Amino acid sequence: MKVIEISRSFGIENLRLVTRHEPEVLSPQHVLVQMKAASLNYRDYLVITGKYNPKFKLPLIPLSDGAGEIIAVGNDVQGFSVGDRVISTFAEDWQEGEGKNEEIRNALGGPKDGTLCEKKVFHSKSLVKIPDYLSYEEAATLPCAALTAWNSFKEFGNLSTGQTVLIQGTGGVSLFGLQIGKALGARIIATSSSEEKLQKLKDLGAIDTINYKEFPEWGKIVKEKTGGIGVDHVLEVGGLGTLEQSIKATRPFGQISLIGVLSGNDKPVNLLPVIMNNIKLQGILVGSKMSLVRLCSSFENWKIKPVIDRVFNIDEAIKAIEYLKSGNHFGKIVIKI
Repeated sequence: MKVIEISRSFGIENLRLVTRHEPEVLSPQHVLVQMKAASLNYRDYLVITGKYNPKFKLPLIPLSDGAGEIIAVGNDVQGFSVGDRVISTFAEDWQEGEGKNEEIRNALGGPKDGTLCEKKVFHSKSLVKIPDYLSYEEAATLPCAALTAWNSFKEFGNLSTGQTVLIQGTGGVSLFGLQIGKALGARIIATSSSEEKLQKLKDLGAIDTINYKEFPEWGKIVKEKTGGIGVDHVLEVGGLGTLEQSIKATRPFGQISLIGVLSGNDKPVNLLPVIMNNIKLQGILVGSKMSLVRLCSSFENWKIKPVIDRVFNIDEAIKAIEYLKSGNHFGKIVIKI
């Protein structure tokens, strides 16, 4: 079978399309999946370039998100059959609630081989059935990006109708945050540096938008747009480079979900306003399998369609990663297998 692997050393230039022996179902509780699609997350770029954990063993098949069809099942597998359409979970041992350190860290795409391959063996406990209305390409975007936004707003944030949410940029997590927040009845304010993207955000349902290059002190603008109160919840994807503005934009007793470091991780930030305003800073690392099950159930009801920017073929993996790095995408980048 064909796989994409990080070969002898880290770096986008070291991705190789190679042939490996086809896997077999090795355990009564495992299944064999014909992979149909995989989607990219910023974590994948960090893993491939060695910035996430340079101690990961190589060669390594990258990517955490994947969707496919079950083509063989072990004798003791329950709940799945040949022909079922399924998606992977980020960390297969993390089933529900507060995962242990070893459960959270043992993730696909590093340190475990990921989803950028034609066939893959999964433990049946790690898979979730795809909502019927989604294609393989659409479903492949759910396990990390959608689940991160879901946990931020639903399982950790208790977002409710009438509250206001701030999302940053137009990556996968941010757009899922817009769609999920809207489905939960929240009002969405969004930021971007592109006027074209800001218009697309409005088309998706944002009630207001801010060009953060035109208004570097956008936290103050957000406050003004909320009548001087601030937003109830911020989906913070930038890290320390944007956190100070997020703090300024958040109301007392509001929540900031820290899910990324796109703008860097080395800028000093004044945390005194967090204390003075009782703001909750909540780190979010994807989520458990059962959280993904609940997300899929809600998506089935809401019929949310993931926003996909481009679909690449498996032999265009390097182009796909470089496109992710460019930051020009609006929504998810998918690789068809």
